[in-house]
Amino acid sequence: MTNGKSVGLGVLGCADVAARRVLPAVAVSSSIHLVAVASRDWKRAERYVRQHGGDAVTGYEALLDRDDVDAVYVPLPAGLHAEWIERALRAGKHVLGEKPLTTSIDDTRHLFELAEQLRLVMHENFMFCNHPMHAEVLRLAASGAVGDVRSFSATFTIPGRPDGDIRLRPDLGGGALYDTGGYPLRAAQMFLGPELEVRGAFLRFAGSAVDLGGSVLLVRPDDGVWANLTFGLDDAYRSTYALAGSAGRIEVDHVFTPPADHLPAARLTTPSGTVPVSLPAYDQYRASVQRFADAVLGATAFPSREAVTSINQARLTDEIREFAQALGPPAHRHTEEES
Repeated sequence: MTNGKSVGLGVLGCADVAARRVLPAVAVSSSIHLVAVASRDWKRAERYVRQHGGDAVTGYEALLDRDDVDAVYVPLPAGLHAEWIERALRAGKHVLGEKPLTTSIDDTRHLFELAEQLRLVMHENFMFCNHPMHAEVLRLAASGAVGDVRSFSATFTIPGRPDGDIRLRPDLGGGALYDTGGYPLRAAQMFLGPELEVRGAFLRFAGSAVDLGGSVLLVRPDDGVWANLTFGLDDAYRSTYALAGSAGRIEVDHVFTPPADHLPAARLTTPSGTVPVSLPAYDQYRASVQRFADAVLGATAFPSREAVTSINQARLTDEIREFAQALGPPAHRHTEEES
């Protein structure tokens, strides 16, 4: 359906992440252009496109029916992803799905199988994975800069959300695990591989209907390398990770949502001292959009590990929730009393 030069993009919903991160990247790309934005409220869509361009459409189905929409970006609340991603795929649209792709491994696996069957591109939009800083950390680790890798730790916490925020609604797939928790979990896979096992998990509710934070212990079973992950929706802002080994440590700050002009701040510490690891600023949001557009246009193809990583992300998320629920009170006292 594409004209071979530029992908026609439709957006389901008027999400903030689309306005702040994705649509500015679309606007500067020659490979993808905004066609339409759909909302259940036409007036809201009209206000949105007044700023970002494209047509305002009432209802998501109406957008999926358009022949000039080749691909769909889905930044809806997490609890709605599975339904609308499947509808988009069955309408013949490629899909850029905001993280988490779905809230269950069964749904995630089903959607990747469907995308493969229909020969459509589907990508889970963890934009930070495109930043070259992480490839540089991997290169340093592979070169032996830290010796044998022993552990990985990562934290992503943000201040409290206002009342009514969709991330505080259980019916829409809210909660810290699905939101900020996804970033450290994806980073753990990036550095330690997909074959991780959950060995400990705690979710903090503190009277909320959704988890407001948590901590997870993962282990790579073949060699015992472990990952300690922390996340939250009601904490001081932190966005960092560290890779530790037998001979050193690499630490990186502001890793998950840096602005395009941010200069990466990384440090390599060994017995000889601490040295900075320098890279220029990089727009990971533009890179993520471009990578998706290139795949749709056939310039590149997402390798099979894309599906493997996303399916493992869903598996680990399900296992973390199950592990935490098995602990019972006090972590889940609120939800048990409400059920």
